[in-house]
Amino acid sequence: MTQPPTLSQADDFLTESETLYTALADLDADSLRQPTQFKGWTIEDVLVHLHFWNIGADMSVTDEAAFTRMIGGAMASLNETGSLRSVENATISERGTTLREAWISKARDMAARWRTMDPKQRLIWVGPSMSARSSMTARQMETWAHGFEVFDTLGKTRTESDRVKNIVVLGVNTFGWSHQVHSLPVPETMPLLTLTAPSGEVWTFGEDTDNTITGPATDFAAVVTQTRAFADTALTATGEAAQTWMANAQCFAGPPETPPTSGSRHVQEA
Repeated sequence: MTQPPTLSQADDFLTESETLYTALADLDADSLRQPTQFKGWTIEDVLVHLHFWNIGADMSVTDEAAFTRMIGGAMASLNETGSLRSVENATISERGTTLREAWISKARDMAARWRTMDPKQRLIWVGPSMSARSSMTARQMETWAHGFEVFDTLGKTRTESDRVKNIVVLGVNTFGWSHQVHSLPVPETMPLLTLTAPSGEVWTFGEDTDNTITGPATDFAAVVTQTRAFADTALTATGEAAQTWMANAQCFAGPPETPPTSGSRHVQEA
């Protein structure tokens, strides 16, 4: 008897969330309000953002009408003010330690239900629809990426695992988007990637041997999520196409964003 497909990314999302929660578990409300290196956001702002979009992703499964209303308000705010912060803050009422517990409770509840979903199920989203696998990968990516400023602020270094491959693949899949969103021509062939996973396994992508990117897989994920400047990683990019990609990589939706400058994102002294 054939077993139904399972959404393994739901477990990776949960592990990512639990890893961040462990770092936050002992913080009080005042500590959660300390600013990070990401646009001056506080740790609390990060949790509001993650909780808002986790709820949105779950609504795309459970209540499409409610999702449309929620995201419609968010997009109107983005068009008017250039920011989603006011809508996120107005929608998420919890703050402090109550917010932290509400966020992790929602993540745990989502993961338990989503892991039995068909990975290919189509879900509505802000732009085109996406698969359940892509939606959950995006939730893991956001948790991992915004987790960076939290760990940096707390003076901690996150222990990585091969679950980061989901984010690496997202970075690979948005090769064209990274160019398009910055109004750059898209090369016909993607540079050859040779990335070393946290386990030591080697992952390869792309075909252009004249343009290559080598180094730690976590560093590649950090560059495509714009949580580290390329110059602050152990990656090596050879060839104009490879260097241009790494200078403009952006695996997330929205307007073009400028990557952090060298030295601006780092682990602070505890």
